[in-house]
Amino acid sequence: MFDNFINLWHGFAIAGDPFNILLMVVGILLGVIIGVLPGLGGANGVAILLPLTFSMSPTSAIILLSCIYWGALFGGAITSVLFNIPGEPWSVATTFDGHPMARQGKAGEALTAAFTSSFVGAFVAIIMITLVAPLVAAFALKFGPAEKFAVYFLAFCSFIGMSKEPPTKTIVSMMIGFALAAVGLDMVTGQLRLTFGFEELLNGFDFLIAVIGLFGIGEILLTMEEGLEFRGKAAKIDAKVVLRTWATLPRYWATSIRSCIIGCWMGITPAGATPASFMAYGIAKRVSKNGKNFGNGEIEGVVAPETAAHAAGTSALLPMLALGVPGSPTAAVLLGGLLIWGLQPGPMLFVEQKEFVWGLIASMYLGNVVGLLVVLTTVPLFAAILRIPFSIIAPVILVICAIGAYTVNNNVFDVVMMLVFGIAGYAMKKTGYPLAPLVLAIVLGDSAEEAFRQSLLSSGGSISVFWANPLVSTIMGLGILALVWPLISNAMSRLRVAQPA
Repeated sequence: MFDNFINLWHGFAIAGDPFNILLMVVGILLGVIIGVLPGLGGANGVAILLPLTFSMSPTSAIILLSCIYWGALFGGAITSVLFNIPGEPWSVATTFDGHPMARQGKAGEALTAAFTSSFVGAFVAIIMITLVAPLVAAFALKFGPAEKFAVYFLAFCSFIGMSKEPPTKTIVSMMIGFALAAVGLDMVTGQLRLTFGFEELLNGFDFLIAVIGLFGIGEILLTMEEGLEFRGKAAKIDAKVVLRTWATLPRYWATSIRSCIIGCWMGITPAGATPASFMAYGIAKRVSKNGKNFGNGEIEGVVAPETAAHAAGTSALLPMLALGVPGSPTAAVLLGGLLIWGLQPGPMLFVEQKEFVWGLIASMYLGNVVGLLVVLTTVPLFAAILRIPFSIIAPVILVICAIGAYTVNNNVFDVVMMLVFGIAGYAMKKTGYPLAPLVLAIVLGDSAEEAFRQSLLSSGGSISVFWANPLVSTIMGLGILALVWPLISNAMSRLRVAQPA
């Protein structure tokens, strides 16, 4: 444990480089803009801007992208409070009490509470990553192919069983992702798969092209169709408002602790920030002595979802770094970026790229502080962005997406495929099919297939290899439990209803 603190100290020396500090500020600003604009989001912004980092060192690149993510988490609260428009899905719960506070002339208090709670949630999650990630990584070094596949299996099953989306749609989305991951040359047999005569597909679909299309283009098309009109309250945050709000927040310490626990748990599992924010809000409403006033401008109704959402969004990076399994769509995009830079997330990352890992963890601490300072001082500026007609903003974003897709391989075919994925993402959104399982399957499909086939080769084709020892049996058992959990939950609900009062 002492060695970890020494490594973290060296990480601060890396993250504290003036260039990296500048990247943090730029990343936070870009992230807040992305979070403010409905139709974008953390995963979308990271995916769109990922090509811009190819000329950077991996450490600087991941610092920029992770700070874009922090900024998007902060920015989603701005539109939720001022305009009653959730900039992010996890900001929906913030609108319940944040916007009523703004209508009562308390926009500054609501935003200060949201930003501070976000800071607290992320800070607790970063401490957890600092303490837990090396232990998880050291334990994972004992994993063979069967254990690795069991972890992937648990991740896939958790997305199906714990997602708020219908399990059938989640499975369909995931199967599409597996099919896309299989396109190209089979590295084991050397045969071509699903290329349909297109030479450009010999190496498969580029992960970045798929993500830019699915998230960037798909979300913008959907937002353009909805024709959003931005109307909201003005906000002014000065030192008096900040200090007055900070003086009242300690009385909600129990809500903050509870929301941090909920957020960290939901972030480590693939549930994500959105259900974490709703769960924290619902529990706070049930437990709070002011629960009946929730929905009418109760500051505790802002503290709970914002704390949980940031804790979940940050802790989602733990399984990505320690196990190579992303806990959120944005973590999946960051995982793809690490692979592009030649880094393999997982337990060996802590051994082979120690400076990178601890530099990233240190940057989380610094980036969170920078993010809080930036959003507290620039709220009026970012709120003014929504005064720009969306008919102007949307084409700019589309052009950025096209440039990003082209720069991956300097190939026009990639731009065409980006548009195809964009239309597919739009269609999936319209029909209610989630994109997160598809992204997870694209990113992990090849790795899961490789681990599965290696396991079967070592066992002579027997699937008993996945139950060969207590470790792999436990992980596979948890995966099956997560898969059938909706059935168990429904059965328990029917039993409670059937019981006489």
